[in-house]
Amino acid sequence: QVQLVESGGGLVQPGGSLRLSCAASGSSFTIYSMGWYRQAPGKQRELVAAITSGGVTNYADSAKGRFTISRDNAKNTVYLQMNSLKPDDTGVYYCNAHNAGRRISFWGQGTQVTVSS
Repeated sequence: QVQLVESGGGLVQPGGSLRLSCAASGSSFTIYSMGWYRQAPGKQRELVAAITSGGVTNYADSAKGRFTISRDNAKNTVYLQMNSLKPDDTGVYYCNAHNAGRRISFWGQGTQVTVSS
């Protein structure tokens, strides 16, 4: 079992930056690939960025060049640095821990990001 707690969301103007954090507790952090997902109002949850236990990253096209995902295994934390934010980035951002081999996945409660002037 893994508990995930997101933080760092808020209201920011277009062009601004935010850094989201997701702190994990419980089972061994390093066995999980970690991801950030976004759910905009009226839309399905979608992958924004992911990072494997070995540090390999993957980004949605909309996030490439603006967002950076990273993880600190010593702190059991994954981060999402978001720069040049746009109104379309607005939504609830969820942290996910996933282990495909064990077929398990855990979600955090989400943190709201609003990009508006």
